[in-house]
Amino acid sequence: MSQKEWPSWLPLRADIRGLSAYGAPQLPSLAQLNTNENPYPPSKKLVDAIARKVEEIAGSLNRYPDRDCIALRKGLAAFLNSRSLTHLYEENVWAANGSNEIIQSLFLAFGGESALGFTPSYSMHPLIAQVTGTSWINGVRNSDFSLDVELACHQIKTTKAKLIFVTTPNNPTGTSIPLRDIETLVKTAAELSSLLVVDEAYAEFSSEPSAVTLLDRYPNLLVIRTMSKAFAFAGARVGYLAANKEVIRALALVRLPYHLSAITQAIALVALDHSEELLANVATLIADREKMVVELKALGAEVIPSSANFLLFTVPSSKEIWDSLLEQGVLVRDVGLSGYLRVTIGNAAENQRFIDSLATSLGKTQGGKI
Repeated sequence: MSQKEWPSWLPLRADIRGLSAYGAPQLPSLAQLNTNENPYPPSKKLVDAIARKVEEIAGSLNRYPDRDCIALRKGLAAFLNSRSLTHLYEENVWAANGSNEIIQSLFLAFGGESALGFTPSYSMHPLIAQVTGTSWINGVRNSDFSLDVELACHQIKTTKAKLIFVTTPNNPTGTSIPLRDIETLVKTAAELSSLLVVDEAYAEFSSEPSAVTLLDRYPNLLVIRTMSKAFAFAGARVGYLAANKEVIRALALVRLPYHLSAITQAIALVALDHSEELLANVATLIADREKMVVELKALGAEVIPSSANFLLFTVPSSKEIWDSLLEQGVLVRDVGLSGYLRVTIGNAAENQRFIDSLATSLGKTQGGKI
């Protein structure tokens, strides 16, 4: 609803009256490639393991869950340690209902002044900032969507923002920031007693080392992760944060009581026990991503280099091509960048349907090529 459509009797806060609710279109499609989900569902073996765990705890659902999620935080710490050879403990990890709750908690605990992010990037960062009363500052990227680290450091120093968000691989562009540049940014933030928040929702699809490897040296570094993408666990809603123990302790001040259900905690632990099986599909998605790059370029598209499970590519008309693809049963994402669309890497059949449909759409507008 726009500002004019809100009824006069509703005492909605003036500073959010003009906002639009976040959300990708949920429309019927044969190839749903707009929300960066993992296309491979849990195996029967994993489904059975989850069902057994839910049955096991169902008899105690009259009781509140562990509000500190100790077992899950231990499991997440062990997972990060196994992947990045770190030495994290449960006191270094926080778990929540998706990474969006992590982001909201960070604004509630450390916002209130200003936050800086380098756009285009994850659109929930500025939205949650505004909803939580934090002034959001749009930092700039290069024309190819890469991050100029020297310029970024200058923006950190001049804005003096207390929260600085960096997304790598970046959504919606897919571009990654080298670890050495992350270290430069966190050092600059430390000079101002600011926190650098590195959003690594797509880290498992990237060859870059995780920023968690820097945590022991920089207490002002915070790393957000999720089980939604590589783990193919989007429906479970599990996000987590790795950070200095004092950061984690501060988040307890703003959390909702018992914010992560007993079922969520339990099935997340089952997924961690099956991490090798779940992450096996990552290599397939990376290979399919690179195959799709070739196919898009063959159609004349420019493709932004991606380290995620999606691609941002050029089109002659974002709305016209998006509409045409949907007519053919393919749902992709218009991310609000003129002349670009974003496609999630799906399974083989979905990817082929997308490429064939895009060729048809382009044939209607540009004689078959961009």
